[in-house]
Amino acid sequence: MLEINPGLMIWTIITFVILLFLLKRLAWKPLMNALTSREDKIREALEEAEDARHEAQQLIEENQKQMANAHAEFQRMMREAREESEKLRERRKQEAETEARKIIDQGKMEIEREKESALAELRGEVADLAVLAAGRILDESIDKSKHQKIIDEVLQDMPKN
Repeated sequence: MLEINPGLMIWTIITFVILLFLLKRLAWKPLMNALTSREDKIREALEEAEDARHEAQQLIEENQKQMANAHAEFQRMMREAREESEKLRERRKQEAETEARKIIDQGKMEIEREKESALAELRGEVADLAVLAAGRILDESIDKSKHQKIIDEVLQDMPKN
């Protein structure tokens, strides 16, 4: 095995060259074509992945803008709702104050009417008592029409308070 045989060496070289030629003709071109095709597919896949990454980045940015717009819209709506609520609360407060003033005024008017009624009744009773007392003092009887005339005169002369 370790001996050098020139004939075997030549046949080995010839066989190797023929094998290289056959491989180049039959296997090398299809292998290179397959590798080139695979390389092209990988390059296309990388380009598509890069395009998809850019598109995804744009979608993310667009989504962030939309979320920012939605947040701003939400804040605007909340501010408007607060303002509307404040206006409604103020309007209700004013309505309640108006209603309270109205009730107080009605109460004052009712009190004033009752006071006038009580004073008129009191004046009538005082007049009757005065006439009765005067009648007894004078020991004279006065008829009803004369009695009413005297009462009216006394009431007109009396101060209002």
